[in-house]
Amino acid sequence: MNAAPDSERTRTAAAAGIEALYEQRDLLRVTLESIADGIIATDPQGGVVFLNSVAAALTGWSASDAAGQPVDRVYRVLDNTGGQPIESSVLRALRGARAIALQNHHRLVDRDGAERSVNDSAAPIRNATGDLVGAVLVFRDVTEREEAERAVHRALSYAEDIIQTLREPFLVLDVDFHVKTANRAFYETFQVQVEETQKRSLFDLGNGQWNIPGLRDLIARVLEAPDPSLDDFEVEHDFPVLGRRTMLLNARRFPPSEAKAELILLAIQDISERKQQENSVRISEVRYRRLFESAKDGILILNAETGRVLEVNPYMTTLLRYQPAEFLGKELWEIGLFKDKAENETAFVELQEHGYIRYDHLPLVTKDGATVPVEFVSNVYQMSHRAVIQCNIRDISDRRRIERQLSEQADALADAGRRKDEFLAMLSHELRNPLSPILYALQALRLNASESEVHRQARTVIERHVMHLVRLVDDLLEVSRITTGSLRLRLERVEANALVERASVTIRAMTEQKRQTLSVSLNAEPLWLEADATRLEQVVGNLLNNASKFTDVGGRIWLGVERDENWAVIRIRDDGTGIAAAFLPHIFELFTQGDQALDRSEGGLGIGLALVKSIVEIHGGTVEADSAGLAQGSQFVVRLPLVAERTTTEEPSVPSPAPTTDALRILIVDDSVDGANMLAVLLQDAGHIPRVVHSGPAALQLAPAFDPDVVLLDIGLPEMDGYEVARRFRADSRLAHVLLVAITGYGQDVDRQHSKEAGLDHHLVKPVDLAILSELLNSVERHRK
Repeated sequence: MNAAPDSERTRTAAAAGIEALYEQRDLLRVTLESIADGIIATDPQGGVVFLNSVAAALTGWSASDAAGQPVDRVYRVLDNTGGQPIESSVLRALRGARAIALQNHHRLVDRDGAERSVNDSAAPIRNATGDLVGAVLVFRDVTEREEAERAVHRALSYAEDIIQTLREPFLVLDVDFHVKTANRAFYETFQVQVEETQKRSLFDLGNGQWNIPGLRDLIARVLEAPDPSLDDFEVEHDFPVLGRRTMLLNARRFPPSEAKAELILLAIQDISERKQQENSVRISEVRYRRLFESAKDGILILNAETGRVLEVNPYMTTLLRYQPAEFLGKELWEIGLFKDKAENETAFVELQEHGYIRYDHLPLVTKDGATVPVEFVSNVYQMSHRAVIQCNIRDISDRRRIERQLSEQADALADAGRRKDEFLAMLSHELRNPLSPILYALQALRLNASESEVHRQARTVIERHVMHLVRLVDDLLEVSRITTGSLRLRLERVEANALVERASVTIRAMTEQKRQTLSVSLNAEPLWLEADATRLEQVVGNLLNNASKFTDVGGRIWLGVERDENWAVIRIRDDGTGIAAAFLPHIFELFTQGDQALDRSEGGLGIGLALVKSIVEIHGGTVEADSAGLAQGSQFVVRLPLVAERTTTEEPSVPSPAPTTDALRILIVDDSVDGANMLAVLLQDAGHIPRVVHSGPAALQLAPAFDPDVVLLDIGLPEMDGYEVARRFRADSRLAHVLLVAITGYGQDVDRQHSKEAGLDHHLVKPVDLAILSELLNSVERHRK
């Protein structure tokens, strides 16, 4: 009877246990369903035995469809970085019978192929006896969180890029003033390295170069003050590497809206150059104001749009005699600078168009009606960001007075120069006239075959000194040509060897008298020049004359011609007294001479070498002087440009009439009785038939009856000058054929021009070289009736 109840109790207890297990299972299922994570349970072989609703939603598998399916089919994951399939955590937990910690960077592919980011973990399930009965996988959708993280990362990268591209240094500090981030500009500006900066205190950077007094407290206030920022705080500091710099600091706490900040943003602007510029501008403005106030010119500042006065300096008030207030708001014509409003407006328009006007002489009328000549300069420029007109007015009363004086002095000098030239011309005439009869008389004496030795020596001395006088007169007349640069050339093709030979003949008498040896060396080939032969002979003659003059009796002189590329080089060297080193640089200056003894036995006018230099340079050449010193001799080197050689070495023949053997009828017209008579004696001795008259009217009266072949005509005649006599000869058909030759003391270019205009055929200057006169007469074909 007792066995039955025991069996019933046992069944009842078992049923109660089973019911309790079901209740626990249901509770567990409800619990798992209420969890926000996806949960999948498997059997020991990896088949799905449970799938909560979150897992079903994430995988796309329902619990019924997933039941018994391999877990890696329901929960299919890819590597988040490479997109490759990977073994799920639950399978690894089953295989290793161990828990798998939280895994990230997985991509879950649901039943429809959609992907999402998940992280998961797994653990094995064991029964009471410790046997493996399955595994559980817990996973969560982290797609939104990753998107949020990526957004934050992008924002941080964006902010970092902005910081790095800032041209000014920028720091991000933590609340303890340690550097979290510094941009490239900071490293470059303050010449520090990243490893010396990151996580270091701002005040320790660069061996403490940012340990600026008060800066720590100042930035600290940004963390504590109601205002989360510090703007444009100026710091001036001596940096060890950069030197003294002025920095502008802008600091802001971050986040600015929260009471407790996490970061300090610090922007640093180096304004040292700007401060220097501001100081320079300030100094410039002070200097300008001082100049404006103290200037000895009047200065007006006008409105560029209206042309009315804005500012005036003190000197302007002195010049115009207005008070400063009387200038303000006025136009220039209202204060006496222009005649009227129309003239003022014309100047204003020109100024607006060109930005600048200038009047070298503008009459200014003062307040009391006085007229003052002024120089007026005006221009438009920017001042304090607006266009203004500055007018500078300079009183030129003293300058005008000086200009008038200079003009008067220039006129006086010109008049003096003209009178000097007239005097020289007259002096030449008066000196040449007595020289002519002396030379003619000496020539006549030379014809005396019975001349005694004493007479010959006396005549030679007179000839030599008369020729010296002639050279002095010639040099004296060249002064005005040298000083005015009016030396004129008659250019022709000239051969340098022949020119030098002719010039050397003129010095022979002087060298022979002093028993000097003159050695002449010519170039082997002809050297052709485009030159004035007479002038170049004058150059060589002057240099030879100097060489002989300053060489002792018995000394030597060398004259040479050679070619140096495209130059003809003429050298005159002597073993005479030489040239002092101090005098050598000035030797070619007009009226300059070396030291002379009181007797001036070797003196001159100081014209010859200046004339040499002028003539050579007009020919495009150069002349140089050299000397080793006193008593060391001297050398002069003339270089003249060559022209193309002729195709033949022979000079072109110049046809000339054969000398006539017939006597010429020659009329001499000269008021110098001695000169005319002595010339007549010489011409008669040469076989000609001379007649002498002493005035123009007498010549015109005698000429028709005498029927001269040649008329030797003085210019400076009484009653009627030689030019008028020549014109009348040419106007008379009976006398038009006569060769008219001027023989005169007037030898300037203007005199030669006048001779040509009057109809004279030749112009010879007294005293006439008789060889030249003889050659001219020999070329005349006698008129035959």
